[in-house]
Amino acid sequence: MRSNPLPFTRGLRLAVVASVVASCTFAGPAAMAGAHTTPAPPVRSGDTTAPKPFRSPFVPGRYIVTLATKPIATYQGGVAGIARTKPAKGAKLNAASSAARALGDYLVRQQNSAADSVHARADRHFTVALNGFSAKLTPPQAAALSHRAGVTSVVPDTINTIQDDKRSTDFLGLSGRSGVWKAVGGAKKAGKGIVIGDIDTGIWPESASFTAPALGKKPSANAPYRAYRDGSTIIQHKADGSTFTGTCQTGEQFTADACNTKLISARYFDAGFLSAVGGPSGLSDYQSPRDGEGHGTHTASTAAGNANVDATIRGHDFGKISGVAPGASIAVYKALWTGKTVSGGVTSDIVAAIDQAVADGVDVINYSVGGAFESAVSSPVQLAFLSAASAGIFVSTAGGNSGPYAGSLDNTAPWTTTVAASTVAPYLGTVKLGNGHGYAGVSVSVNATVGPKPLVRSGDIAASGVATADADLCQAGTLDPAKAKDKIVVCDRGVNGRVEKSAEVKRAGGVGMVLVNRTDLDTDADMHSVPTVHLNTPDATAVRDYAATGGATATLVPGDTTGVSVPYPQVAGFSSRGPSLSNGGDLLKPDIAAPGVSILAAVAPPTNSGDDFAFESGTSMAAPHISGLAALYLGLHPTMSPMAIKSALMTTATPTKNADGSSSDDVFAQGAGEVTPKSMLEPGLVYDSSDNDWLGYLTGRGVDTGVPAIATSQLNSPSIAAGHLLGTETFTRTLTAVTPGLYHATVSVPGMEAKVSPSILDFAKAGDTHTFTVTLTQTTQPSGRTTTGSLTWSKQGTSVRSPIVVTPTSADAPKAVSGSGTSGSASFQVTPGSDNLPLTAYGLVSGPAQRGSVDGSDPANQAAFPFTVTDTTKAVQLTSQTDDPNAAAAVILVRGAYGEGGQIIEFGNLGSRSQIVESQLTPGPYTAYVVALSNAPGTTSTPFTYRTTIIDASDAHHTLSVTPTRANAARGQEFTATAQWTDADEDTPSTGFVEYLNGAGTVISVN
Repeated sequence: MRSNPLPFTRGLRLAVVASVVASCTFAGPAAMAGAHTTPAPPVRSGDTTAPKPFRSPFVPGRYIVTLATKPIATYQGGVAGIARTKPAKGAKLNAASSAARALGDYLVRQQNSAADSVHARADRHFTVALNGFSAKLTPPQAAALSHRAGVTSVVPDTINTIQDDKRSTDFLGLSGRSGVWKAVGGAKKAGKGIVIGDIDTGIWPESASFTAPALGKKPSANAPYRAYRDGSTIIQHKADGSTFTGTCQTGEQFTADACNTKLISARYFDAGFLSAVGGPSGLSDYQSPRDGEGHGTHTASTAAGNANVDATIRGHDFGKISGVAPGASIAVYKALWTGKTVSGGVTSDIVAAIDQAVADGVDVINYSVGGAFESAVSSPVQLAFLSAASAGIFVSTAGGNSGPYAGSLDNTAPWTTTVAASTVAPYLGTVKLGNGHGYAGVSVSVNATVGPKPLVRSGDIAASGVATADADLCQAGTLDPAKAKDKIVVCDRGVNGRVEKSAEVKRAGGVGMVLVNRTDLDTDADMHSVPTVHLNTPDATAVRDYAATGGATATLVPGDTTGVSVPYPQVAGFSSRGPSLSNGGDLLKPDIAAPGVSILAAVAPPTNSGDDFAFESGTSMAAPHISGLAALYLGLHPTMSPMAIKSALMTTATPTKNADGSSSDDVFAQGAGEVTPKSMLEPGLVYDSSDNDWLGYLTGRGVDTGVPAIATSQLNSPSIAAGHLLGTETFTRTLTAVTPGLYHATVSVPGMEAKVSPSILDFAKAGDTHTFTVTLTQTTQPSGRTTTGSLTWSKQGTSVRSPIVVTPTSADAPKAVSGSGTSGSASFQVTPGSDNLPLTAYGLVSGPAQRGSVDGSDPANQAAFPFTVTDTTKAVQLTSQTDDPNAAAAVILVRGAYGEGGQIIEFGNLGSRSQIVESQLTPGPYTAYVVALSNAPGTTSTPFTYRTTIIDASDAHHTLSVTPTRANAARGQEFTATAQWTDADEDTPSTGFVEYLNGAGTVISVN
């Protein structure tokens, strides 16, 4: 036992608290986000027993109420006297038609009626992408509306946050003589006639990335797609023959003249945010479409900024930059705001922005917004995006910046394209040490050699009275100028901003900085106050250790002089990972990866140190790359559906790289892989889908849409996924020909038998469709462990590749069952994944008792118990028992050696007794931690007894047996298994294991 603190104390403790809170009943907006709530049964007249007290899940506040009648974008008829408004396949929505106006009026009346029914008032109406309204509601009003017929959902109007974070257009192969732009007639024609709607923090219209001729008063015959002004309305005829109509909404430091033939519309939506922050006085932003943060300017210029714009930052020329689709037009919908106490976007403002973008007639929506938790696919924002996609609009969304942890994605609805962030060729600098070693890291500020100079660790030059830990971080005012003058300073990453650290080094007289990651993290191309190189581990550790030695020196040199190249593209460490938990792993997300690390694009100067351009990282930067590519694609194929474009992007993608340069197969990080624009334009075949498929998917998820249910894994996606495959499963897909011909299938999934039927498809002409099946059967793949492979349809010169990711199991059975007594038995139900399933018993085993004590009042006080899992380990049981039943502690299982951090695998229950049972753990080092959250009243510590019990293959047939030993049942036919034990010690916890095929099994916990 070791009592040293975890290396991630604060985060772990918060996670423990979160796990405790998640197990409790409480009311609040967070609890409602995407959740289905079960009301208490009503008390009927004459009842003699009242129901147990029920705590309402609603709190006073603003809500979005969604109604069941379809909005204008997806309405197909059904209301007397109002014709269908949903556009035909390949056509775009006409939100100004008489039918659309009539339906809009009808929906508003319907919404007002719903609000009136609870004596509330709708303060905002949505009719195009969503049929809903926002209103301030009391808990009883919200509860009553949630039970009203025709109401789909009542959810809090919450704040959503942006995904902040060498030339990507060159890396993607867009520029150059053989680049994609050349194939479409040049950069200025890339995306011509296409409008990208950017829902973000607004725009800085004076940026060189958006300069363009002023809006004329009539269309130009020589430039059919050039926007013009008709009064206050801005009109652009588009490549698909439809029309975009926008406006340049005036406001603070934003006039109607801010728009031009590039920036063809700019609107802002602030009602919800102002309500949340107490009105305009709560803003630290322009109350107009003007960008007060810089994020929206960066995303818009990345997607469709002008070609060949000179990018200079503080006198350093970074050459010319371009947006992905320089010929496309931009429409801005500002729905994200900077407030004095909180920043982000309120759901109602975002829905209003989507609603308006669909009504205006954009072709692509970029949404670089997300949260730390996965949004429900039935949330108002995701349903609004469903309507947008139904109206033929391609929606690109940021996957999130909560990586590298599994299940950390957001924006995982199937009708959007979820984007991961990958690296491009980095800007580099080298730290050459006085001991002869050199280390290359990211740098855009080392433009000339600095040094050799003395190298010091910042904690060793702390100002008088300053804690070493604060000086290590180079926080403001922590360094002693007398000790820092004319030195290169090593600063630790964390807590304060990266550029704030170099500002402190400059203040103290330092001439350079080495920014070091203490753990494995991404590195960033920031513009620092002094020349800086940013290093990741293990190089960062080597430099930090050397800096603590006497007489240490260093030289900062431009470029990489080490000869050790950095492979790219790699998925960024911060990029959120799948699987999509809300989809049960049955839908692969993210869909694709695109450049999102150190992306140089335009920003808003006032909030970016006066700079016109900046390097930024995040999935926010990756999403507009995909938005721009969709616009480029639509410029060539204006009537292509959003899902066909998504398919073209995914099936032509290539794998990203691992750190050693090998190809990655981590589909939960990269989706289908890195986008490959040149191949994207010739996909051969596409997997298409539409709103009927998505509504069926929603029905399968428990949302009443009136459309028959479709299993998530059976959606016509360009990928195949199953989060839980019981023995064998068949997946059905349909392909549509873009390039006709005879295609042959090849499929491979390690550990699985894979069959495609038919395996040859002959497409006579473009537009032909064929349906096929893929059947996957578990053979040697360990149960509960994910395997990845691919399906490829090929003809000469064309490959259409779909990733496959499945987690098979040989049986569905309880993870654990319990019993008591010296002798006894426990019965449980098992559903086999194959015929005649074998069962084998191991145990019983009791781990040695270990004593420890932790203090629930001290978050740094935790007890650690390392152990190792081998290839022959069957199962593990971890238990802690406090001496005092009034004390509460929890066991936490972490994969990783003690002292090295690691991945949290599971939290045990909180209480006097805490337990974790796990089987099928990957071999390697693990650490169990015991953490107390509360001591017993009147005590200052919590003594406990802990056991690690490991069941090994050598423990077969000790004192545990199982019947039957082979099930007389076919696949999918449930049967009863009984575990029986003898000679157990009633005073000592014992553990056994009943194993099925490929490692699946049930832990038997006795006494």
